[in-house]
Amino acid sequence: MRNDTIAAIATPPGVGGIGVIRVSGPEAFTVVSSLVRRPGKPDELPPVPPSHRLTYRLVIDPETREVLDEVLVAFMRAPHTYTCEDVVEIQGHGGPLVLRRILRAVLACGARMAEPGEFTMRAFLNGRLDLSQAEAVMDLIDAQTEAGQRLALQQLRGRLSDQVQEIRHTILGVIAQIEASIDFPEEDVPTPEAEELSPPIVTALEQIQRLLAGAEQGKLFRQGLRTAIIGRPNVGKSSLLNALLRTERAIVTPIAGTTRDTVEEVANLRGIPLHLIDTAGITPTDDPVEQIGVQRSRAAAESADAVLLVFDGSEPLAEQDRRVSAELEMMGFGADEQTHKRPVVIVVNKADRDQRIELDELKQLWPLAPIVHTSTLNNEGLDALEETLAELVLAGRAVNSDSVLVTNTRHQDALRRANEHLQASKASLEQYLPLDFVSIDLRAAYEALGEITGETASDDLLDRIFRDFCIGK
Repeated sequence: MRNDTIAAIATPPGVGGIGVIRVSGPEAFTVVSSLVRRPGKPDELPPVPPSHRLTYRLVIDPETREVLDEVLVAFMRAPHTYTCEDVVEIQGHGGPLVLRRILRAVLACGARMAEPGEFTMRAFLNGRLDLSQAEAVMDLIDAQTEAGQRLALQQLRGRLSDQVQEIRHTILGVIAQIEASIDFPEEDVPTPEAEELSPPIVTALEQIQRLLAGAEQGKLFRQGLRTAIIGRPNVGKSSLLNALLRTERAIVTPIAGTTRDTVEEVANLRGIPLHLIDTAGITPTDDPVEQIGVQRSRAAAESADAVLLVFDGSEPLAEQDRRVSAELEMMGFGADEQTHKRPVVIVVNKADRDQRIELDELKQLWPLAPIVHTSTLNNEGLDALEETLAELVLAGRAVNSDSVLVTNTRHQDALRRANEHLQASKASLEQYLPLDFVSIDLRAAYEALGEITGETASDDLLDRIFRDFCIGK
């Protein structure tokens, strides 16, 4: 039901200075008014204060009349609220127990527990947000870098929606021309020529292709780049992780095989969340614990978007180095863009020592991979390593305040389908096929774009999107 009153704790689990309980729906004011009292007047129902004004109140248990907490309450009248419904927010002390007790009291007075994302779904259903803006709410909450946060905020403010609606408007204009000539032949509506219909279709295609051109980059800013640090034991993988994070996260000792499990942390690479995975050295071993660590290292490499392959520059290439390189090649890593292999950056570590590694031999193993020399002892080469990795994944592009990047895989899929249908309609025009064929593909493109904003989204799609939200949002 979408016309009942819902409630949930809106702040994260755990202890904090303040906790917020949100109530939304037609009975929100009635439910909360029955629970709050003025200090010193436990039997008097206070009037509802002016909208959007914080008032100091006590929350009373409806059964025992016990004071549950001292709170600030904001009564906010529709439609000027997050959900476009009457909303009440109770700001109490941020202890889990006190918040749960207040929530139980709210539910006992007639509200029901909100489902995940139900407040935002109501904002969408009531027209305050379109679907892409609603999805941006969670992107904004989950953003791990400032660049990701800026992109989510742009989407929340409707930058993507505006462009999608502009494309839909262009397509609808062409559909109207075609269908008017088909449906009303008795009105002598002239049949539009291909030369007249083609330019707006080409314009729509160009707009979609511009959005798709930045889609992979946008996905990186939203989801991040999984980067495994791979190499044989004791080449300095854990030291490299610590150096890139600028903190002592992984245990480092001179003893080979210190790392026996994967360690994952997030760094910021030009606004991209860089998910760094420190792995156990890939080496043959009879130790059952080390064997598990090596298996997890291989699994981390297989799931990675990129690899930092670390060698010890103070030693000649070992047979284990060659084995690790061969395994990565079999997993589909390389540096040849034409074969779409996942990128590898060669890290020659321990540059502070005398160098004994043969670079020519290393280049034979990885002829196209960039090579960066580092020393985690004195932080030499770390900036160059970050720059190299950024160039590989961004190809020299950087996000700015004017960028509109498609960060959502669902949106990318809808844009690709719209692009395919527009290409098909353009081909039908060029082949002088009946306009009905052109119209069918134009309508399919129009519908696909409508999935982005939610105008043509099914109930199943809405449920799938909003169930990933946190309760209270």
